[in-house]
This record gives sequence, C-alpha cells and structure tokens, in this order.
Amino acid sequence: MNKKLLFSAIMITVICFVFGNAQAQKPEYRIAKTIQLSGDGGWDYLSVDEVNQKLFVSHSSQVNVVDLKAGKELAVIPETSGVHGIAIANDLNKAFISCGKDSSVLVVDLNSLKVIDRVQKTGKNPDCILYDQFSKKVFTFNGRSSNSTVIDANTLKIIATIPLAGKPEFAQTDGKGKIFVNIEDKSSLAIINAVTLKVDKMWSIAPGEEPSGLAFDLVNNRLFSVCGNKLMVVSDAVSGKVITTAPIGDGCDGVAFDPATKRIFASNGEGTMTVIQQVSADQYKVLETLPTQAGARTITVNKTTHHIYVSGGEYGEGTGRRPVKPNTFKVLDIEPVK
Repeated sequence: MNKKLLFSAIMITVICFVFGNAQAQKPEYRIAKTIQLSGDGGWDYLSVDEVNQKLFVSHSSQVNVVDLKAGKELAVIPETSGVHGIAIANDLNKAFISCGKDSSVLVVDLNSLKVIDRVQKTGKNPDCILYDQFSKKVFTFNGRSSNSTVIDANTLKIIATIPLAGKPEFAQTDGKGKIFVNIEDKSSLAIINAVTLKVDKMWSIAPGEEPSGLAFDLVNNRLFSVCGNKLMVVSDAVSGKVITTAPIGDGCDGVAFDPATKRIFASNGEGTMTVIQQVSADQYKVLETLPTQAGARTITVNKTTHHIYVSGGEYGEGTGRRPVKPNTFKVLDIEPVK
C-alpha cells in the first residue's frame, strides 16, 4: 500500500472511531421541563395517576398535584403532616396518602381531589403506602414501629397489623397475592401473603446493603432494589435468588421501571439519575448517568408517555441536615431524547 492510501485508511479509521464514540455517548434522556411547585419544606415519594394524567408529589405537610398535560400545578391537598407516599387506586377512584407525623392515612377522590376520609391510627410513621388491587387492600409500611397496617380499601377500616423483622422501605405487589417490601436495616426482602396477611418468607439481597426503593418487572419476575452501598440488586421474585447487580449513584432512595422500554431508573440524592437497560431477564447494563439536582432522590415513571419525574429543592448553607431554601421546590420532567 502506498503512503497516500495508508494515510487515507488511517484517517477513515480515526473518523469512524470518533464518530462511533460520539454515537455511543449520545444522551438517552434530557430534562424537558422544570415544574415549579408551591410550598416549602422537605419531600418524599411521587406517584402518577395514569388514567387522569396527574402527578401527586409529597411535600412536607401537603401534596402538590400536577396536571401532566398542562405541565403545571393543578391543586394542593393540605393537612398531610409529614407526608411520605401516595397510592393510586383507579378502580376505586381513590388516592391513599400516608401522613407520617400523625400516623394516619388521608383518602382523596381522584377526580375532585376532595378528602373522603382519614384513617386513624396506623403504626408509627407510615412511610411507603401500597394499594393491592388483587386483594382490595391498602398496606402502610411503618418505619418507627417496624410493621405494616392493612386497611380495607372499600370500608376504610383497619383489618390487621403485620409485624416485620425490621424497618420497611418501599413495596411492590405482583398482582396475584404477594407483596414484596425492602427491609432496610436487615438488607433483605420480606414477602407478605395478601390473603393470610402474614410474612411468608424473608430473602437476603446481599451484597446490597440498606435497600430503599423497589421496582418490579412483572413479565420476567425480577425485583430491583436500590441500596445504600451504590448498588442496584436484581432478584428473582419466584426463588429469591440474587441474579446480578448494577452500579448506581450515591444517596439513592427511589427506582422506577418502564416495561415498554425495559429500562430501570435510579434517582440518586447526589444529583444524578442512573439509566439501566434490561438486555435480558438476567443481564443489565448502565446506559447513562444524567445530571439532575442535589436531593432529587425519589422518582416515578409515566408508563403512558415514558416521561420520568424527580422532585427536589435547593439547600441552604450549613452542615448535616441543611435547610431547604424557600420557593425552590420543583419537579424535573425528564423525557427520552427523540
């Protein structure tokens, strides 16, 4: 090969390599919109009402409701002191809101957003809350009393209290009678029978430590636990076997799964979102780490539009638990890059 041909071949190789890398590093997601919300103080979980296209956002002593079509705040549900989570029950036209400070559950009409009732008293500091359509029951997971309060979703009466082995975090249902919940201080998963209202099994999620957020792939029976040691643990929901792990960011408290795209999203309090592709039931790879904002540690996905939502505010100066600056609370609307 003469020198000119050799030089041309080398340049073509270099260009292909650079172009290939540029293509590989193309962002998969971007922040499409910032939705400013009223009120001050801390925050926790978010939940999408897929039928009515509303987003419910926990925020100190209120729940901000966002019209997702308009992209702006629609209403505020007050008197939810120490609010943690919102469980959507479209078949009953109800939302169930866990109020940690007074250990109650506020029940709201999904259409009018008016209060239907308040269930008193659950276990201490109800945190995650789950509606199980299979059994027509609501489960609160109570952080300070290490148990689950079970409420009949129709009568709104407390029907049972289920003792747990440690501090419960997020929960999921398989829609067939099993409830899965992360037990944070035991680095394990508890499996509750929705009919007998007893814990059937406990599974270790080692090497994961201090699991918080939990998501569920119902088709492949895979559970995704995000953990305090910067790992997402993938477990088999039938056998309990840990399948694999994937790296995530620091301070993660939430995870969401989009079954259409087969992607898992971990919201990291450090100010990033880890995007993980499910290649197969047993194989996963990190696609992207998207910058969000510090403190945006919880997450939800709209399975209709495939948009992802994280919430947070700006912190003031100081050490330890820093104050939140007034009028800085917002939701980041994250969309796939077309």
